[in-house]
Amino acid sequence: MTAVGTDPTTPVAYKYLRYETHDDGTIARIVLNRPKYRNAQNRGLLVELTEAFLRAEADDTVRVVILAGDGPVFSSGHDLGSSDYQAERNPGPDQHWSYTCTGATHDAVESRFHQEWHYFYENTRRWRNLRKITIAQVHGNVFSAALMLTWACDLIVAAEGTQFADVVASRLGMCGVEYFGHPWEFGPRKAKELLLTGDCLDAEDARALGMVSKVFPADELGDRTLDFARRIAQVPTMAALLVKESVNQSQDAMGFTNALDACFTIHQLNHAQWTHLSGGRAVVGTPEFGLPDWKTAPPVQRADPHRP
Repeated sequence: MTAVGTDPTTPVAYKYLRYETHDDGTIARIVLNRPKYRNAQNRGLLVELTEAFLRAEADDTVRVVILAGDGPVFSSGHDLGSSDYQAERNPGPDQHWSYTCTGATHDAVESRFHQEWHYFYENTRRWRNLRKITIAQVHGNVFSAALMLTWACDLIVAAEGTQFADVVASRLGMCGVEYFGHPWEFGPRKAKELLLTGDCLDAEDARALGMVSKVFPADELGDRTLDFARRIAQVPTMAALLVKESVNQSQDAMGFTNALDACFTIHQLNHAQWTHLSGGRAVVGTPEFGLPDWKTAPPVQRADPHRP
């Protein structure tokens, strides 16, 4: 692992990521590398992702950071039960250190409040404010928590056929993911529709909303994204950073970060409700409470304006 203050040129053996540099180090590409689990976000991956972003931030040669995913999809969202997830949560030799601190030892509700603040929310805000220009290079499914990784980036490029959806309300009884950018990215009414139905936007829908900048053929996505990054890397670093700061601070002046804070707390209230209703057995809705089984749920559908 690396952190601020360490040599960013030192090789790092990531378990769940790949870190690449291009064009004499001016462009870094971080690749989610859990294709077996459709790049679901376990704790180890999220901690490594923060370290990789900080590595790129510390490297003065890097001008643009690309975030991509290996395998058939960019990311299916939070890991809800893989073998890695089970091992890193439970006491034993493979338990991840983060499950023994940062609030993890408190009761169920307080523990989740602390843990999700650190590893699902504050980390995403940190990526959003990275001192580099960032590009999300997405393809396949970008579901639920994958939206958080995508929205933390300054620009989004997508492969043809990409699907964007947050299915946690329709499948888990939760009011969206922890970094609640939905009204800002989709617009208020579209956000309500997509959350309440679990329907998706395709790449062209997302481009029409202004969420996605470019749509490329799937087999050209990596190369075309790199070409896009090269254009941006030509902008002087101070000018690029001040462009980013000007837009981010304008968004913050409109209430973005205050809204994120408020919605994160609402998210925790939703978890607390399910914790109470289930007698502590679950923190999200389950089939016994009328929710579908997310493991066997049908594929998402495009939000067709001519279909109920």
